[in-house]
Amino acid sequence: MKDIIMGRLRESHLGAALVVLCLACVAPKPSPVSSVTETTTEVASRGPNAVLQSTMGNWTGTEIVIAGKRVDIGAPVVLWMDQGGYDAYSATPRFSDEGEFGLRYSPGRIARPNQVSDEVAARLERGQASVRELGEVIDQFVIHYDVCGTSRVCFKVLQDMRMLSVHFMLDLDGTLYQTLDLKEKAWHAAKANGRSVGVEIAQIGAYPKAKADDANGPLAEWYEDLPSGETRITLPDRFEGGHFRRTAPVMATATGGRKQGPVQGEQLYQYDFTAAQYETLAHLAAALNRELPLIELEVPRTATGDVLPKALTEDEWVDFQGLLGHYHVTTRKTDPGPAFNWDGVLGRARELRAAMGE
Repeated sequence: MKDIIMGRLRESHLGAALVVLCLACVAPKPSPVSSVTETTTEVASRGPNAVLQSTMGNWTGTEIVIAGKRVDIGAPVVLWMDQGGYDAYSATPRFSDEGEFGLRYSPGRIARPNQVSDEVAARLERGQASVRELGEVIDQFVIHYDVCGTSRVCFKVLQDMRMLSVHFMLDLDGTLYQTLDLKEKAWHAAKANGRSVGVEIAQIGAYPKAKADDANGPLAEWYEDLPSGETRITLPDRFEGGHFRRTAPVMATATGGRKQGPVQGEQLYQYDFTAAQYETLAHLAAALNRELPLIELEVPRTATGDVLPKALTEDEWVDFQGLLGHYHVTTRKTDPGPAFNWDGVLGRARELRAAMGE
């Protein structure tokens, strides 16, 4: 796999290195689901595209899909069947003729033992459950950074290189891409896949001090600290402008300057996400809480009320319901990093949720 990646990106040594890091950010490919008896072609073709496309004329461009239901989140959304969207239902690579044929997700959801009735469990597994029934088994919203920099590159890594998936990708400009209906189990966070929704936020990541200080490293390539105190995002030329849906003349981080903090006991350095990303993420979190209320607008915290900067114990993870970082799920991960503004996102999401009413 490493040879394939390096060959495709041979024109840029740093670009190849960043994609290798991006590969390390996502979960390993799970084993096939034995309960699925349909062929790969049949399953890949059964996505709800036909039904949804029949009503596309009424869509606002701010709606996600949960169990076939349109849910307006009040932020820019591109669905998998939209022009320029990213389709994880596809069983083939998106950007190349090379790559494996097969599913990148598990159709339907598998309820945990004694979680729901046998009838509901059967509907969940067939992908025929209602939003309310889906809300009985989905109780975590896992937040990742992609270490790829843009959602386009992220999807290339997931779809073409790793045969993995995530429900949402959130680009630098605040555009949210949905790749699968939430009734499907995406492959993004190993043990949390069955009970979670996942989002990959476009960001180049967090690093130990030596790599963060490297003049030829990813942070130096991607960010420029300005005399005004702001930090400008310097998108490398190889990203061809990023293919963004909406772009400000100068894209900047939400707060200026490099941040630092411990994750899994290691001091890491990272720049902030964009204000547009935070706003869209808050809208998404509020909508998920309304439709799937077991996803509480909470994050794992220490006894003193600070955001927990390490993985939950197994018992803590089993009991937790709400938003959590990939690093809360496993000790092997550090995303979304020390710069992520948990309290800002949660505070804004609670404001939006309160405005929605019941």
